Amino acid sequence: MLRYDASGLLPVVVQDARTRQVLMLAYMNAEALRRTVATGQAWFWSRSRGELWHKGATSGHYLHVRAIHADCDGDALLLEVEPAGPACHTGAVSCFFQDLAPEATEPSDPPAAATPPAEPAPDSRVLETLFAVIQQRQRERPEGSYVVRLLDAGLDRIAKKIGEEATEVVIAAKNGDGAALTWEIADLWFHCLVLLAAAGLTPAEVWRELERRRR
Repeated sequence: MLRYDASGLLPVVVQDARTRQVLMLAYMNAEALRRTVATGQAWFWSRSRGELWHKGATSGHYLHVRAIHADCDGDALLLEVEPAGPACHTGAVSCFFQDLAPEATEPSDPPAAATPPAEPAPDSRVLETLFAVIQQRQRERPEGSYVVRLLDAGLDRIAKKIGEEATEVVIAAKNGDGAALTWEIADLWFHCLVLLAAAGLTPAEVWRELERRRR
């Protein structure tokens, strides 16, 4: 019998089924667990966005679940998975790559700057890959998709979200916080891609305009 907390959530430790490396910590509600079992891919509950989160839906880095274990008290889960790419949004294989200094006891949001383990650096092609996923969501309209929710809300809502994200970029820049600035620019670019899809455009139009200006 599972024991959800007062918010209806269970903490979930995600582990690579092959290497045994711990990849991330997330949370599930009952619906996220049901979808995980039904689809064989990890679904979580995003506490920051207040919605279901299909891991890999925007990046393509799905977590294919091979086993689910409950702890002895039934109040936490362990997922053994085969990852289809890096588990961490930074591009690191695992979210747990920061060594905690003894004095580092205060939480930070977003995480403080750190250097992930050496891995092949992503390049601009990730934007094309991400846009292809956005177009797929636009065509297939999967339930629980954040992209679909934005598209259904219309251009005005997407544009408002871009304004909000742009403000966060300015704040992070003025605060001199490199990690936060990177985080917020990624959010801004993502929502700009959603706006392009909603407007029937593609990043190619932007690349051509930038090329025209370069000349």
